[in-house]
Amino acid sequence: MKKVKEAILKLKKAKNAIILAHYYQEPDIQEIADYVGDSLGLSQEAVKANADIILFAGVHFMAETAKILNPNKKVILPDLATGCSLAESCPPEIFKKFIDAHPDHIVITYVNCSAEIKAMSHLVCTSSNAVKIVSSVPKNIPIIFAPDKNLGRYIEQETGRKMVLWDGSCVVHEAFSLDKLIALHKKHPNAKIIAHPESEAHILETAAYIGSTSGMIAFVKTNPAEEFIVATEAGILYKMQQEVPDKLLIPAPAQENNTCACSECGFMKMNTLQKVYDCLLNETPEIIVSKKIRTKALLPIERMLELSH
Repeated sequence: MKKVKEAILKLKKAKNAIILAHYYQEPDIQEIADYVGDSLGLSQEAVKANADIILFAGVHFMAETAKILNPNKKVILPDLATGCSLAESCPPEIFKKFIDAHPDHIVITYVNCSAEIKAMSHLVCTSSNAVKIVSSVPKNIPIIFAPDKNLGRYIEQETGRKMVLWDGSCVVHEAFSLDKLIALHKKHPNAKIIAHPESEAHILETAAYIGSTSGMIAFVKTNPAEEFIVATEAGILYKMQQEVPDKLLIPAPAQENNTCACSECGFMKMNTLQKVYDCLLNETPEIIVSKKIRTKALLPIERMLELSH
């Protein structure tokens, strides 16, 4: 592993490349990344990237977003098969009919969707800024929100806005078991439950804090509690523990009895250190987005970034 890491760092320098990694990537990948963050942070970092090549250690829609923001840079992804259950729950041709059935609605999409879906949108949001983005729309204009219905319901609660929700969800965030969570909390009665807004309503109701991955990290750093039960993809625990080495972080339990007793994204874990090396060496797989889709998708992303300052 050490040799592979050293080889990646050498290649990165030689090729003027930058590695952007999501919090849900395996620790080895996070260690060699130039920036580790959530979807919003990664989008902002992609804009600032002073590099010829952006290697995106995350899933496909994230690398697509980086390409949309950097048309003149080469964007590569360690494994093209790194999809997203949420993005796949919103096929473009069906979503187009859904929009047509709701004329006069503004379309706001969560960043976890394909470039084609972004190209049909007026605004894009992340879990960090979703409430702010929705609140920016005048109250007399009806909103379609897609693809995540759980995030949509959470935003409705926070803003008091009723929206037309697309029926999509993330398998990772719908895998948490309420019964197991309650049992775990009984063992750790002083632990604060923190949850990602993609989780189902019954999980969110138990949470002391609801927020994006970066928001959760900020919360555990500033909250005086010593123990936290974390309801999001377990990959976040690596970075979170670095920030609060003396606190106890426990992954929220999943319904299935898997080895980690947590909820993991199989797509995120498809990227490996070896694949990162091969990807940088061969500069492939490369992310290509057609000019037509890219220019349309760029507008709602730029609107989001302007509102996120």
